[in-house]
Amino acid sequence: MLKEAEQKIRNISNFPKEGIEFKDITPLLKDAKAFHDVIDALAQKFSSEKIDYVVAIESRGYLLGAPLAYKLGAGLVVVRKPGKLPAAVERVEYALEYGTDVLEIHKDAIEQGKRVLIIDDLLATGGTVAAACELVNRLGGKIVSAAFLIELSSLNGRQKLSSVAEVYSLFTY
Repeated sequence: MLKEAEQKIRNISNFPKEGIEFKDITPLLKDAKAFHDVIDALAQKFSSEKIDYVVAIESRGYLLGAPLAYKLGAGLVVVRKPGKLPAAVERVEYALEYGTDVLEIHKDAIEQGKRVLIIDDLLATGGTVAAACELVNRLGGKIVSAAFLIELSSLNGRQKLSSVAEVYSLFTY
């Protein structure tokens, strides 16, 4: 089931810049069965966890987060780049390889003690997801896990997240 889905992920060399081997999930997304299989696999993994909210990270995390929240019977909370959310926000600045970036979440997005599953398409160095975890923690959410379609193990993102969340990935490279 997942083997066929994994075969839909294609490698694009030197994108978005020289030396990067980009994992393109668009062929997986356009294949109804493959997309269905990965959402079902993620939902099955967390079905007994009583998830209140799936927190999806902009932007490819939304592609997985919305159907996963639906399957789990959970609400969907979005984490966005600055200036995209209309109400009061909690924000975090985090380090990138060269510089910094910012993520935001609505201050009223998660109630104290609610169980949260964070989802994104790819775990690389873990910086973006660590920032999302910080936002959830500030709002009082209880992080059940951080889940990913793909994990690039050589970039050690799992180690960065190990102190803040259990990590689950469908495919590891």
